Amino acid sequence: MSFNTKDYKGFTFRSGASKNKTTSFSSFWDTSYGNYDVDEFLGNDTDRVKGKDVVALAGYKRAISNFVSIVTGKHIPVVFNSKDESYTDGRKVVIGSNIDDKKFDVAVGLALHEASHIKLSNFSLLKNLEISIPAELFVLADKKGVSRSEIINLVKSVLNYIEDRRIDNFIFTTSPGYKGYYHSMYDKYFYSKNVDKGLLSSEFRMENIESYMFRIINLHNKNRQLGALKSLKEIYRIINLRSINRLNSSDAAFDVATEVVTLIINTIDKVKLNDKDEADGKSGNQTKTSADGESSDGENLSDEEFNDLIDSVENGEMETGDGGGSGKSIELPSDVSTPPTGNISNDDGSESVELSDRQKELLKKAFEKQEKFLDGDVQKTLLSKKDNNAVKSVEDSGATYENVGDGLPNNWYTNTGKGTKCLVVRNLTQKLIDTNMFGCATAYSQNRYNGSDSYYRSYDFVEEGLRLGSILGRKLQIRGEESVLKYTRKDTGKIDKRLISELGFNNTNVFSQTFVERFNKAYLHISIDASGSMSGDKWNKAMTSAIAMIKACDMAGNIDVVVSIRATYQGNGPRAVDVPLIMVVYDSRKDKLIKVKTLFPALDVTGTTPEGLCFEAIEKELIPGNNNQDSYFINYSDGAPMFQNNEISYSGREAYKHTAKMVGNMKAKGIRIMSYFIGSSSYSCDRDNTSFKAMYGGDASFINATNMMQVAKTMNKKFLSK
Repeated sequence: MSFNTKDYKGFTFRSGASKNKTTSFSSFWDTSYGNYDVDEFLGNDTDRVKGKDVVALAGYKRAISNFVSIVTGKHIPVVFNSKDESYTDGRKVVIGSNIDDKKFDVAVGLALHEASHIKLSNFSLLKNLEISIPAELFVLADKKGVSRSEIINLVKSVLNYIEDRRIDNFIFTTSPGYKGYYHSMYDKYFYSKNVDKGLLSSEFRMENIESYMFRIINLHNKNRQLGALKSLKEIYRIINLRSINRLNSSDAAFDVATEVVTLIINTIDKVKLNDKDEADGKSGNQTKTSADGESSDGENLSDEEFNDLIDSVENGEMETGDGGGSGKSIELPSDVSTPPTGNISNDDGSESVELSDRQKELLKKAFEKQEKFLDGDVQKTLLSKKDNNAVKSVEDSGATYENVGDGLPNNWYTNTGKGTKCLVVRNLTQKLIDTNMFGCATAYSQNRYNGSDSYYRSYDFVEEGLRLGSILGRKLQIRGEESVLKYTRKDTGKIDKRLISELGFNNTNVFSQTFVERFNKAYLHISIDASGSMSGDKWNKAMTSAIAMIKACDMAGNIDVVVSIRATYQGNGPRAVDVPLIMVVYDSRKDKLIKVKTLFPALDVTGTTPEGLCFEAIEKELIPGNNNQDSYFINYSDGAPMFQNNEISYSGREAYKHTAKMVGNMKAKGIRIMSYFIGSSSYSCDRDNTSFKAMYGGDASFINATNMMQVAKTMNKKFLSK
C-alpha cells in the first residue's frame, strides 16, 4: 500500500523459499492454460513482436474484474494503465498491459491487493498523513538530526508495511481460495536469495533508519535476525504479525506505526551534520563494532557457500528467526530497550558473514526493489490509446477465446494435441468494425460497399435480402396468429352462461370447451462460411438469403434468428497465430433490423474453413429443441473443413469426423440440421457429395449460388408446417 498521493499500490510477501511450479494458480480455473516463456513482469521488455493481443487482454481484464468483484463484494472498476489512468486513486484498480498466461497470477494478486485497499483503507488518512503525525515525534526527530521530511517518509513506509499486512490478512481469512494469486505476487516481488543473504549477513546492522527499514519490511522472512538491531525485537512485538487481525482500521495501523517510529528514533545514533559523518550514519554497509568495541568484518562467503547456508536454513538444519516458521523461539531480554550493542551475531549464535562487493550490489538492488514496491512504484506497462479503445470494443462485443479440438492431430500428424483457441465474437458493433481487427468485418469493406465501387454496387445484398424477406415474411406472419375453436353444450368444461337457463329443462350439457391452436416458438441459427473461397457470387447470394430470413422472421414475430459467420483471425502480440473465428453478426433477441442495414456492408470473406471447430465453440450457446420450441441450425459452406496453425492440423478424415461429431451433438439436443453446399457450378456441387453428407447427414443439399433463395423458401415451408 502506498501513501504516495498519486499511487496507492501495495505489496505483500511470503516467507520462505519459492518452489518451482509447473502450472500457474489460474490453471485451477482454466484448464486451457499453457506454460510459455515470458518476459520479466518488471523491467524492460525483451525483443518481441510489436502489437498487443487485445482479445486476450480483454479476457484477462474481464477475469480480473470478476475476481475483484467476488473478493471485495464491490463493483470496483479495473482499467489498463494509460496516460489517462496512470495511478490508483482509491476508486479503481489499474493493471498493466504486459500480461499473458504465466504473468496472469501475479497480475491478479496485485489487483486483489489494490482492490482490498480500496475497500478497507482510509485514503483520507493517507492523503493527510503529515498533519496526523504527532508534533512531539518531529521534535524528537530533530534532536537526532532527522528532518521533518525523513520522519514523514519513515512513518509512511512503516505504515505501508503494517497496513499491507492487515489488508492481506483480511483477504487470506475471508477468501482463502485466492491465496495462490497472492503467493505468486509475493514470489515475484519479495522473495529473493539476495535478501536472504542480506538478512544473514553483517549488512544493515548499524543503528540507523535504513537498517531498521530493511529489517522491518522483511520481518516475516524466516531468515530475519531480531538481534541484528537494538530495538528490532521490541518492534516485532509491537507489530505482532501473529495478531495483525486486531487492527481493524487504517487508524489503528497508524497508531502502531507511530509507536514503532518513535522507538526507532529513540534508538538510532544521532545523525551528524558534516558530510562524512552523515554518510556514515546513513550507510548500512559499514564495518560493524562488536560488544567489546572491536572491529569485525565477519566471515566472507562465496555465492555458492551462501546458497548452501540458506538452503540449510530452509531445510531446518540451521534454526533462525523468532516466533514462526521453522525457526526456534528466542528468549527476549527483560529490558529490550537497552540490549547489548554490536549485533554482529545471528539469532542462533552463529557469526554473521561479510558479503562480497558483488553480493552487496545485488542486495542493494533487491532492497531498492522492495522499497519501490512499498512506495507504490510498480511498473505497469502502458496501453496505447488505440489498443485501449480496441480492448473496450472487444469487451463490448463479448469476445472470448474458447478451447476447441482437444485430441485432434497437431502439426506432426502422428500425435494428438490439446486443441487450439477459437475466438467467439458475440456482438458485432460499429466500434469493433472501426478497429479493423477482423478481416471479415472492416470499416474498409463498409466504406467501399457504401461508396461507388462497381464491384459492390453491382449487387446490393442488403437491399435485395430485405426486399425478398418482405415477400416471404407476409406468408410467415400467420405464425403469430392463433386459431380459437369453441365447442358448446359439453358435459364438462367451463359453464356457458348463455345455457344456464336450460338447466331447468333437465339439460345438463351447459359447458363449453375452448381450444387454442398456435405455432411453436422457433429458434433459427444461420451460420455462414466466410472463408476466402466464398468470395463473389456465393457470398452475395448467401448473405441475401440470410438477410431475407432475418426480415421474414422479424415479420413473423415468434421466430428468434441468430446469424453467425465463420472465418479465421490473426491476432497481434509476441506469439500471434491464426485461430478459428465465429462472429455473431445478428441476434434478433437483442438487435434491431437497422443493424443489418448499417453494419452488414462491413462483412466480407477472409481466411480458411474451420467448420466443426467453430461449431464446437458455440455448442453450449445453441438453443435445444423441445415440445414447445422448434430449433434449427442452417449451415452455408462451399468446401471441406480445413484449418491449420502450430497447435492443430484440421483437415481430411479427422476434420470430417470432428464436424460430424459436432453435428451429432446438435441433433442430440433436438436441433434440426439443414446444411447447404454452395457451388458456382454443377461440378462444384457434385464433387464432394460423399464427405459433405457424411458430416451433415442425408438431408444435406447441394445448390448453385444462383438458387440460394430456394433455401429461404424451403425454410418458410418448414415454419408454416405444424
